[in-house]
Amino acid sequence: MWPERAFSGDAGASRQQAAQRSTLVSVGVNTLLATIQILVGWLSHSQALVADGLHSLADLLADGVVLLANHHSHRDADADHQYGHYRFENAASLALGLLLIFVGGHMLWSAIDRLQNTSSLVSIAPMALAVALTGLISKEILFQYLLHVATRVRSSLLIANAWHARSDSLSSLVVSIGVAGNLLGYKLFDPIAALLVGLMVLRMGVHFAWEALNDLMDRAASQEEVDAIHQTIITTPGVLGLHNLRTRKVGDLLMVDVHLEIDGDLRVREGHDIAEHVQERVQRLHRVVDVMTHVDPKP
Repeated sequence: MWPERAFSGDAGASRQQAAQRSTLVSVGVNTLLATIQILVGWLSHSQALVADGLHSLADLLADGVVLLANHHSHRDADADHQYGHYRFENAASLALGLLLIFVGGHMLWSAIDRLQNTSSLVSIAPMALAVALTGLISKEILFQYLLHVATRVRSSLLIANAWHARSDSLSSLVVSIGVAGNLLGYKLFDPIAALLVGLMVLRMGVHFAWEALNDLMDRAASQEEVDAIHQTIITTPGVLGLHNLRTRKVGDLLMVDVHLEIDGDLRVREGHDIAEHVQERVQRLHRVVDVMTHVDPKP
């Protein structure tokens, strides 16, 4: 659930700055981890550690998607996109999900191939375990940081990226167990760990892609959020009732359509002022970018 606070125009700028800053931190961490994990994994003959490094490499591409979406989604409306570019974030989340599906599928294929050729399995050098544990700690710290920022600025794209980092920390835990098992003499532990990492990445990719696809198909806000918007409208002075309240997601924001019931004896200007007041309150108190109102006279 999002924190209870008013949504204003300044929030958009702060969200963009927070997204860029936190994503750049993620870029730095993942660049270092991917380089070390792939290099040490190759030198120590650990397929699981290489898989974890590829996962970190996928994070770098994901961070690039986030930075791109953060830049384009905040562009002003133009002749071709008269409702703005907010849905660029939803499209970017879909791209991130498809990327994870591809990476996870590749990991699965490589791990299954390795398991089918057990004669090629070798003992892993001990340095692989130290790198795996370092990756585990680093990714968990990164997850906590990214989730804190994403929740504060209310960004579903950043939340997706944060949970991707959490999947990384879980995969690093699996890799650590796999490497430790190999060092204890159980050589199958390493490719099994690589297989599990692939499954985790694939599952996360399917989840992100499905959620983004639903958002692109005009998914409504949660019932809790709709009820809150309803309460804001019905308590606006001059509003006697409302019906046909509809919401749809655009990026991390919402668009709202509603029919307002007002006193039929009021003048047109008075009815217009009530509708304007409704729009102002809803946009100020909720993560709503626009409110389309229709005024129905009530006897």
